[in-house]
Amino acid sequence: MKKIISVGAGDYIGQEVMLEAIKVLNKIAKKFNHEFEFENVFVGGASIDEFGVPLHKSQMEIINNSDALLFGSIGGPKWDNVDSNIRPEKGILELRKNLGTFANLRPVKIFDDLVEASTIKKDIVKGTDLVVVRELTGGIYFGKRETGVDQIGQRYAIDSMKYTEKEIKRIARVAFEVANKRRKKICSVDKENVLDVSKLWRKVVEEVSVEYPDVELSHMYVDNAAMQLILNPSQFDVILTGNMFGDILSDTASVLGGSLGMLASASMGEKGNVAMYEPSGGSAPDIAGKGIANPIAQILSASMMLDISFDMKEESEAIIDAIDATIKTYRTPDIYTEGAIKVTTKQMGDFISKNI
Repeated sequence: MKKIISVGAGDYIGQEVMLEAIKVLNKIAKKFNHEFEFENVFVGGASIDEFGVPLHKSQMEIINNSDALLFGSIGGPKWDNVDSNIRPEKGILELRKNLGTFANLRPVKIFDDLVEASTIKKDIVKGTDLVVVRELTGGIYFGKRETGVDQIGQRYAIDSMKYTEKEIKRIARVAFEVANKRRKKICSVDKENVLDVSKLWRKVVEEVSVEYPDVELSHMYVDNAAMQLILNPSQFDVILTGNMFGDILSDTASVLGGSLGMLASASMGEKGNVAMYEPSGGSAPDIAGKGIANPIAQILSASMMLDISFDMKEESEAIIDAIDATIKTYRTPDIYTEGAIKVTTKQMGDFISKNI
């Protein structure tokens, strides 16, 4: 099978870890008799250097003509002094807008051999395997805003949270489809006891659940969900929530594994649209060029791409199994524990590729 993959490595360590993801994908292609064609694109700081803007229309054309976008990490101090309208981060926002990516999937799977790397007690974090499904283009981040001074001279600011029935239905269906392929459990997180938006959210999610009778649906208030993620994370399978709550909860869940270098993500829109796969961490300019960045998040993002966009589940699982086998012995500094062998970014990619 032939697939065209747009590759936006990004900036700083993005360039380093992407090399290892491509290495692993080439091994998958060889083993499973596929052909992956990689089209490099400039996004973020690299795009500012090349085109003067964080995302050029020529690069968007390449992405739209591909089967998926494997994305890296962008930004850094090199571009701190550029005009705010062309900062590297604007490239991500433009990508999401152009691709219509309303759903963000962030899996958190704790490998048994890495429970010691977590800041949470190992008997609590062991067995954690969940996905946060976050609505990405609605809610308070995209609502009406107002600032001003009231009649008695006090400054005020207003941010409005709004969700339509259509927006809730489409993200709910994404979550139910994800749950159908997993343990068939969804916990929908809201603040229904306070917010009218959450009252609508809960009602619409329950209506969608009728379409998926095999999936167990439960509800949880966001404050309790944040606490439960730390107290008992293994209880969750799929967490469905809105934009702001999802932003908070996915970052909360990210600390469970002990390193952002282990966390992948996917952002997708309507069926048939190009989806974007990227690590959850940043460009880490402080460690760029030192050969110590963990490439696993980028490699896991490639694994998600194979599973979700290309329907190559066996190939995706082969990557996960190879990572599992590798980290039993070899670790980059961020996940190093006593008894393991410390390796470089390139060596980690080599060992994972070898174990496929």
